[in-house]
Amino acid sequence: MNEDHRNDIIKYRIERSKETYREAILMSRENHWNACANRLYYSCFYAVTALLQKHDMTSGKHTGVKSFFNQYFVKTNIVSKENGKLYNRLFDARQEGD
Repeated sequence: MNEDHRNDIIKYRIERSKETYREAILMSRENHWNACANRLYYSCFYAVTALLQKHDMTSGKHTGVKSFFNQYFVKTNIVSKENGKLYNRLFDARQEGD
């Protein structure tokens, strides 16, 4: 994949993350907590997949994205353990809400 295409994918995923976060805010205002948790998870998921893409890592499964994120970014302290735990909690909340 060429650099321009990779950067376009990263930019798209960051924009999706921001848009999905705004959706989470709307869901929280209406007390739709399962939908809010889902949107928060996906907001983080899109941001994490952008981060992975930047480092030439991809996974076709949510569990793979979570695994790469924890292994290469949380355990190495590039991302704080607190933010890693938040992502993992949102992952679990999304599954419980579905």
